[in-house]
Amino acid sequence: MGNLEAVWVRPVDGPGAALVTGVFDILHVGHVRFLEAVAARGLPLVVGIEDDERVRAWKGPTRPLNSAAERAELMAALRCVSGVFIVTGPPEAHGPEDYIDLFAPMRPGALAHTAGDPHAGGRCAASALLGAECWELEMIPGRSTTRIVNAGLG
Repeated sequence: MGNLEAVWVRPVDGPGAALVTGVFDILHVGHVRFLEAVAARGLPLVVGIEDDERVRAWKGPTRPLNSAAERAELMAALRCVSGVFIVTGPPEAHGPEDYIDLFAPMRPGALAHTAGDPHAGGRCAASALLGAECWELEMIPGRSTTRIVNAGLG
């Protein structure tokens, strides 16, 4: 059994979805355009939202700004999203092997990430081991939650 668990908010039927995971703390146009681009490739889109404990450990005590339940609810409201789950588990469980164990029962058709993602290599390695495609999509320039948070504090 792996260290990570999927707590489903909106389950999706059957294998073959495109999976995306992330924090999605403040939903912005960069997120929406990325998710729509993934969905436009033809597979059902399933989004994994990192839980609050994991985000706090990675981004500091003031994050996330919105709870995992609220972030998942927003994701589930998007037309392009077919399924949503919350990723739970210890913050140190963030390597490709942890996500392979999490994703294997879902039998994804693809794992998608943005260009410049520091975990892109691990995601592509995980895709290969899962028998899924690895999709890298362009990031929307100038759009990030960290930029929005920092602008609000400045």
